[in-house]
Amino acid sequence: MAASVSTLWYVDAPEPAAVLRSAHPARDSAQALVGRLYPHLNSVPLERVPLAEAVACAEPDRVHVGSYPGVTVVCSPDLHQQRPSSIPETWTHTLGSENTYLIRSDPPRAWGAFAQWHHGELRRAFSATTVDIFEDHGVPFVWERPYWAGDHPVRWPVDIPPPPQALPFHPRRLVETANDAWLGFRYIGGDPGGLTPAGIEVWRFGLYRDGEIPPGTSDPAPARVRRGRRWWHRTR
Repeated sequence: MAASVSTLWYVDAPEPAAVLRSAHPARDSAQALVGRLYPHLNSVPLERVPLAEAVACAEPDRVHVGSYPGVTVVCSPDLHQQRPSSIPETWTHTLGSENTYLIRSDPPRAWGAFAQWHHGELRRAFSATTVDIFEDHGVPFVWERPYWAGDHPVRWPVDIPPPPQALPFHPRRLVETANDAWLGFRYIGGDPGGLTPAGIEVWRFGLYRDGEIPPGTSDPAPARVRRGRRWWHRTR
């Protein structure tokens, strides 16, 4: 997982990868979700971009949403909490989906985090760097066992001994495995010809307050914008 990743997934489909491979993201349902996540802001659709570009979303006035049948992904800087359990329920269960998954990876900090909510209830959350665990909630999944068993050790420089509290694996590699187990694809090292983040599209939305110029435009009063759960029609 070479790039920063900040995603929240709402999943009902039994095979998310098959949906992501065969469908196209719906703009209107994506914008409706933006309105629920940001009820005090307006939003304007900008363009469709690949997930590979959207996952590192860091601009406070941008959010990316890919709405597919039974699978929805949100990429937002508002998911940067160190403890996954601190993400509010208005985000983790806003769609009422069967499963909600968090995938976070920060290369500069050597930090990774993942979490699963089942019908809104937190079942598993893990967040750590190579030496510090910030959260470890719930029973580890079967696919975590090889990491905790030491089958994927961190390669420390020869002249730098690992700290006594160092994990037996790199958390970002565990996050990559979580993404593959839940969603059926990897950011790096995936199957040749398989699903990749470059092949998944999401909508980019600009966020702004009343009286502000919508991001990506030069018009302070667009003809149709989304605010909260209502459509607002404006004239010049």
